Amino acid sequence: MNNSNNITILAKKQNFSALFFCIIGVAINMLLGAVVSELGLPLCLDTVGSVVIAILGGFLPGVIVGFATNIIKSISDPSSLYYGVLNVLIACFATWFARRGWLKKGVGVIGMIIVFTLIGGGLGTIIPWFMEGLSFDSEALSGILYKTGYFNLATAHLCSSIIMDFPDKIITVVLALLIIHLVPKKYYGYFKLKLWMQNPVSEEDYDKSDKSFVRKISLKKKIMLVLVASLTTVAVAAILISMSIYRKTVIKDHERIAQGTVEIAAGVIDGNRIDEYLETGGETDGYYETKELLSKILYSSKDIAYLYVYKINNDGCYVVFDIDTEDLPGDKIGTVLDFDEGFLDYIDELLLGEEVAPVITDDKFGYLLTAYKPVYNSEGECVCYVGADVSMGKLTDMERSFITEMISVFLGFVIILCVFVVWLAEYHIIFPLKSVTKCVDNFSNIGDTQESLDEEVKRLRNIDVHTGDEIEKLYQSICQMTLNQAEQMGSIRRLSDSTAKLQDGLIITMADMVENRDSDTGAHIQKTASYVKIIVESLKKKGYYAEKITPKFMSDVVRSAPLHDVGKINIPDEVLNKPGKLTDEEYEIMKTHTTAGKLIMEKAISTVEGGSYLKEARNMAAYHHERWDGKGYPEGLHGEVIPLSARIMAVADVFDALTSPRVYKPAFSVEKALSIIEEGKGTQFDPKCVEAFMDSMPEVLVILKKYTQSI
Repeated sequence: MNNSNNITILAKKQNFSALFFCIIGVAINMLLGAVVSELGLPLCLDTVGSVVIAILGGFLPGVIVGFATNIIKSISDPSSLYYGVLNVLIACFATWFARRGWLKKGVGVIGMIIVFTLIGGGLGTIIPWFMEGLSFDSEALSGILYKTGYFNLATAHLCSSIIMDFPDKIITVVLALLIIHLVPKKYYGYFKLKLWMQNPVSEEDYDKSDKSFVRKISLKKKIMLVLVASLTTVAVAAILISMSIYRKTVIKDHERIAQGTVEIAAGVIDGNRIDEYLETGGETDGYYETKELLSKILYSSKDIAYLYVYKINNDGCYVVFDIDTEDLPGDKIGTVLDFDEGFLDYIDELLLGEEVAPVITDDKFGYLLTAYKPVYNSEGECVCYVGADVSMGKLTDMERSFITEMISVFLGFVIILCVFVVWLAEYHIIFPLKSVTKCVDNFSNIGDTQESLDEEVKRLRNIDVHTGDEIEKLYQSICQMTLNQAEQMGSIRRLSDSTAKLQDGLIITMADMVENRDSDTGAHIQKTASYVKIIVESLKKKGYYAEKITPKFMSDVVRSAPLHDVGKINIPDEVLNKPGKLTDEEYEIMKTHTTAGKLIMEKAISTVEGGSYLKEARNMAAYHHERWDGKGYPEGLHGEVIPLSARIMAVADVFDALTSPRVYKPAFSVEKALSIIEEGKGTQFDPKCVEAFMDSMPEVLVILKKYTQSI
């Protein structure tokens, strides 16, 4: 407990110094940014402190400095908050480059400058681009690039921003590395935030902890995935809800503008003279005066795109007034226009002179909201409609700007939250679990002495996990379990050795029973077992079937290989030892030695307690005559469906049969035997097993020489 308290006190002092240096980093950012601004230099230099702290302290201190800098700057410049994600990303990449040791090489430094430029000049340009749109300045570099004709406006704008930002990032990296060079190496550790919930590991083990291999995905990545997915889901939902409310509010404002406009316009139109205007083509008193008033109403609001007056008849809309705009002249009085598709559902109401709710359309005239107001004559009859179109184009721009602002702020917060949560999880979950797991794994590789067992137990207890939660409880349970296990493993080893000897004796006894009946085998058992050992070791060396070829598998296969022909004990002597070629009927009888061997081994497995090691003996006895192409026996298995041990034995068995004399044939030469084996690659044999066998020919020839007089 005292040790845990000491660790906590040390951690507090460590974190206090780290936070102090974070404040220094923010001050460096603010100071350099203010200096270049005061001097009017085309630089920023507001990320130097972030880079320094990120390289020396890691991800969390770096992103704290980066984001804090922009939050402080946003007090006087609110737009700085949207650029916080840039400073945070630069800090993250600075740590990433430093942890890989790339900053010790010139190429790494150049790579970091390029990445920083793409973030500051690339992403830093895209954010205001989406918020405010592109501006064109013929005197600026973007304008010069655009005039060359090789770039469109967007590409020219992006390229010019990257080019202009490149010097800033060069100076930033140079200043950062210079500051780091001035800091004595013995103080580097004080820049890191630490929260050990166990005995601290060395710096080397700390760095290696992120490089541990896992089967699929590490716990740290799982935490990040869950966190990012959760935050993204919440943010997307919030943005969608905000956008919906925002859109409804803007549309309501546009509706009020359009309705207010048509109300005013309807008030200046004399409904009793509409027919007169149409009949005279506007060549009558009051028409042009009214049109002038309507024109003033149109240009009184920058949101009104078009203003017109239509008389609605069954055959279309008759233009009474259509005010000219800067980009589109109005239609002449009396022109008959077809009904717009957006108003087809409202034709009946329009013909009846009823009020129509504002309609949103998106056609050749643009994205518009249209409001109609009926105009009545002195008898109360609707004689025409005043229409006002309000441009909705700004809504799209405002929505895009709003989304960009939301995403920029969201990304900055997401990155810093992810880094903080992962940092917290590392000390509370990942490091304790990895330390405990490493000690537990060592138990599978300990020596045979009791001293080595006791040493592992002591090493596990020295970890001293004190997270105060389920992990600490798990750690304590594992400590107790390993202590008990250490006391029992000695007796278990002794029992295991005795059992292994009994198992080997059983295998040799069963194999001798078969070999003594077969007069034609000639050390077949010994040779095939040796060939099997050579093949399986070669497969492991090449990395083939890595998940399958474990130490236990290799041991089981080699030990059980002598039993592959155990089923021949059921074959009659007149067939088994026939001095000549077998008839078809006799061959069918001989083939039954595979199924008989399988039954014998299955009975042995079920009878012998702990006989699972005989599983591969059963597989070899049953399937060593199966073929890769599925044309073998007894079941016609093919490819990797055939057990691996049987595929290995198939090569060893055939090679020995070819190079050994039989009553019905002489021994083939090694060259001919190998040629036959090679021809069967991919048809009779597993290609990888053949490759492993061929590449181990020196060892094979040693075995062949040992058991034969000549090759």
